[in-house]
Amino acid sequence: MRQLVYYIAQTIDGFIAGPDDEVDFFPVPDEYSTWMFSQFGDALPSHARKFGRIDDVPLSRFDTIVMGRRTYQPALDVGVTSPYAHLRQYVVSSTMTESPDPAVTIIGGDPVAAVQALKAEDSPLDVYLAGGAALAGALLPEIDRMVVKQYPVVAGAGVPLFSAEFAPTAFELTDVQTFGSGHVVLDYKRA
Repeated sequence: MRQLVYYIAQTIDGFIAGPDDEVDFFPVPDEYSTWMFSQFGDALPSHARKFGRIDDVPLSRFDTIVMGRRTYQPALDVGVTSPYAHLRQYVVSSTMTESPDPAVTIIGGDPVAAVQALKAEDSPLDVYLAGGAALAGALLPEIDRMVVKQYPVVAGAGVPLFSAEFAPTAFELTDVQTFGSGHVVLDYKRA
């Protein structure tokens, strides 16, 4: 069975975006972006893969992405209806009933059941959970692994890593990558 992997960026104080969903304050120095392109290129939007000249590199980690509507919205705002064209794309939304693109499937019902079905598929590659906080909170029972990219910045306020009911869930730290820039990548698996 494949895994649901929450691959997400956060500030030192635990925010994945600013109060208005800003993410442009996350610093991305060369050493760190080179690592992201080489290690998690599957998780990059298609335009970033093209920019990094990895758009023709075969997928090695993920073949499917699940994201919330707020995570999908910035692409729609600039006219991009299929932001991860190299992956099977699922958007969880209670307000969007029809997909603006045939390559994007809308999950309007129970995201847990949908993710359980995706995890049960026969594939050597995992499912990428891109966010946001409410969706990650709803899917916490299904998250098998978290790759938390901690950026050396404090936001002070914004969107938290998870938004959910109190439900302590143990994860085990399996790997840590550090960069001279102060970036840290923490790899956790469900305990």
